[in-house]
Amino acid sequence: MFVKISTGENLEMPSDSTGKTIGVALLVTIVSSILVSMAVVILRPMQEKNIELDKKRNVLLAIGKDVETKNIESEFSKITAVVVDLTKGTPSDYIAPEKYNLKNILKSPETSIVLSKEDDIAGIHVIPRYQLAYLVFKEGKLENIIIPVYGKGLWSTIYGFLALENDFNTVKGLTFYEHGETPGLGGEIENPQWKAIWPGKKIYGDENEIKIEVIKGSVDSRTVDREYKVDGISGATLTSRGVSQLIRFWASDNGFGKYFKNLKGESLSRAK
Repeated sequence: MFVKISTGENLEMPSDSTGKTIGVALLVTIVSSILVSMAVVILRPMQEKNIELDKKRNVLLAIGKDVETKNIESEFSKITAVVVDLTKGTPSDYIAPEKYNLKNILKSPETSIVLSKEDDIAGIHVIPRYQLAYLVFKEGKLENIIIPVYGKGLWSTIYGFLALENDFNTVKGLTFYEHGETPGLGGEIENPQWKAIWPGKKIYGDENEIKIEVIKGSVDSRTVDREYKVDGISGATLTSRGVSQLIRFWASDNGFGKYFKNLKGESLSRAK
């Protein structure tokens, strides 16, 4: 037998209680959104500065200078940045190097170039007409040139810097600062041991044809034209091919090839 006991109290939740709960939740959500947005705005300049600092660090790494963070700006200031018109292979005053922004350049039809399927060996579709290059002088004479390189890997666009000796053919160094390749496989393009293979390799053959290539397998004393070939990354054939193609593209006349040819005919020096 069950007995119903009444306390005389109304246990039903007041009708406006639910509304208040929802209102508080909305208020908290709005305030949180505002705070997050403010944090993004406040932190963005710092994030952009860190990204730019990392790029400068990688420019220095390409020529073998691994400096502490506090010394990056000082070392980078010794490098001469120049904006190159890739269609002509000559320096351009279209924009000052310190104001250069690749994304903005690519947005305008006037400052970008749509590649044909045949020319687009790096899988990037559109390139800037104007691109940065970096010149390194020692005792008033050109010692190295560093160019930005990028192209499609397996999962991502790979961004890096290629440094050449003053013959515009011998690799000084190669470094990458942004990509989304598989860690332990394609991500091995960041492995110092793999990057250490590149210095001394040649880009162009005797007839100025592009011969540099990342091969499948390893280069040894029996490899034909081994000065033009680099070990492939085990388990990352498509990433290896992507690196090979992006280097070949930016060394071609669609990239910096015309600029290199023009530089060879100039007396490259500056005041000490």
